[in-house]
Amino acid sequence: MSLLSLNAMKTDIEQYHVLHDVTFDVPEGGVFVLLGRNGAGKSTTLRSIMGLWSPSPGSVTFRGKDITGMHTADIARLGIAYVPENMGIFGGLTVEENMILATQNGSFSKSRLEFVYGIFPALERFWDKPAGSLSGGQKQMLSVARAIIEKRELILIDEPTKGLAPSIVDAMAGAFAEISAETTILLVEQNFHFARRLGREMAVIDDGRVVHRGSMEAFVADTELQDRLLSLSA
Repeated sequence: MSLLSLNAMKTDIEQYHVLHDVTFDVPEGGVFVLLGRNGAGKSTTLRSIMGLWSPSPGSVTFRGKDITGMHTADIARLGIAYVPENMGIFGGLTVEENMILATQNGSFSKSRLEFVYGIFPALERFWDKPAGSLSGGQKQMLSVARAIIEKRELILIDEPTKGLAPSIVDAMAGAFAEISAETTILLVEQNFHFARRLGREMAVIDDGRVVHRGSMEAFVADTELQDRLLSLSA
């Protein structure tokens, strides 16, 4: 059984038809990458999974449970975390306060905090500093750290490398590799070189439709398919 399954998911936003019969399965373990050009519907897919938009018709199932139409908070309680493209941190609060707000009960264990520090050492140095004072890369680290301060079964991450320096992108790749050893990641990413380093399975969405599904290894080997679906040589 797949960890997450989308079946014929359609999402309308006001008068716009954004997603059309989106169907794919996310297996448990590792990183599943959702690729596509700008405006293809990748972010809307994540938001629909989290209940921020309501897909209709179609369904979203998590561990065999139909979560279509559930409230976002209830979906999160099932063990799904979401890191939006805008990072979703509170700039006026400290790093510590941001982390506390990401928990269900307002506290986290010391061992879990040490796990987060091991992946993102910079957060320990800025623990009592306002999140708004962090660099772009450090803010992205905080946004991901908020998703893992409690152990999750699935993390949805939207465009984590956008606007980051190459050295920070490399650090994020290492961090995601560590995180994916214990938690499945559904990653939306424009940076194909970053995505290919991490992805095990993948899908391409274009104009709100899934146009390709398969292994990342096979997709990497097919440069003609990459160019046709993603225009990587343009």
